Formats: sequence, structure tokens, C-alpha cells
Amino acid sequence: MLDDMRVLGDAVREYRVAATAAGLDWPDQGESPAGQPPDVVYRIFGVDHVAEQLTWLQSQRWPDRRLLPNAGWRMPWPEGGDALDYLGLSIGTPFPWRQQLPLFHFDFLLYTFVLAGEHEGEIWRYVISEDAWESVRAATSLAGLFDQWARGIAAGVVGYDEHNKWLLVDDDVAGAPGLDPLAFPVAPVEETLLRARQRECGVNMAVVEEGFEYQEELLDAIDAAKASLGA
Repeated sequence: MLDDMRVLGDAVREYRVAATAAGLDWPDQGESPAGQPPDVVYRIFGVDHVAEQLTWLQSQRWPDRRLLPNAGWRMPWPEGGDALDYLGLSIGTPFPWRQQLPLFHFDFLLYTFVLAGEHEGEIWRYVISEDAWESVRAATSLAGLFDQWARGIAAGVVGYDEHNKWLLVDDDVAGAPGLDPLAFPVAPVEETLLRARQRECGVNMAVVEEGFEYQEELLDAIDAAKASLGA
């Protein structure tokens, strides 16, 4: 879903405050108004609009470092069709595979922002692996995601790593009350929870179970889309 802009701003601000209190070097550079995505974004992802919530987040002046839990970072606006290669992991999603923008990268996980349709504004997560079909919703919205991360810091399951200078998620996040483990960039996720959430958010489980077969079709579709963009 798409957050009220005030709610989203508050959630991101509260996460930054919690992260800096934990030890992360993240000076307050003030908030910027929502900008506009590059024109090519509309062509890459086959959409006719981009939500203000996403353009606002991408407009914020963040330091060039890993500010997200488990050393994650916000990805910049894509500049070409190669961005579609990331979406080869999106097996069984209940929305067109192309209508999501890679937004957060966590080394072994990718989080995307759904750009259109009834799932617009949701955050989805994918394990970066050739044989793991774990398409699943991480959060119903950006504000919900940042709220979970701030709560994780408050609960002590997200802490600061002095050596590497970034935030790490404790394995105990799954047992912390009031927290959604799938909002946090950890893997693997407990199988029962994962499958239940996949069914709840509309993942086509038949497609997931035939992951290799359907990934071939998806990769062909990605190649065709890139060719249409001249990529």
C-alpha cells in the first residue's frame, strides 16, 4: 500500500534516530522534497507513473554508506534495462514481474518496491540464489518496513558492529515479540512462516514449486524486454 507521506517521513526519521543512537554515523542532512525519476524508469518497468513515496525516498540525501540492517544499502535509480536482470528471482509473484523496482540490496537479498496495481507500494524480498524460490512480501509499505527496523533496534536484535561500522541483525529476531522476521534481511527464514506468508500474499505456489522451469520463461521475458529497450 502507499503510505501517507507524513507517516512515511516520520518512520524514516525514527529509523535514522534509532540507528544513530545505536552507533551508526548518519548525520541529519534535512529532508528533501520528492523529486522525479529519470524518464527511462517508466520505460524500463513498463509503468505510466511512479509513486511519490518512492520518489521522496530516492530524493533523500543519505551518506554514501551502508545505512540499512545487515549492511544493506539503498540502490540508485536504474539507468538502463540491465536493472531487469535483478527481477529474474521473482517467481510466482501476484503482480507482473516487471512492475517492481530494485530498491534495497543486502548482499544475499534483494528488496523491491511494487510500482503498480493493487500491490503498489508493497516491499518484496528475494533471495539472491540460483535455486531458492522465496518470493515473498517483506512489508506492506515502506513506512511499515522502516518501523520494523526501528523496533528491531529498540528490541536489541539489530545492533551496531563497531568493527565494520554498520548494523547487524541478530538471529534471535524470529523470537522477538512484535517483530516480523520477514521484514528483516535475514536468510534462511523458518519454512512454515515463509510458506504461510507466501500463501497469504498471493504467491503462486505451483509456480514456486516448479521454479527452474518457470525461471527459464522469466529469463526469456527479461531478455525480450531488454531487447525492446535496446539494452
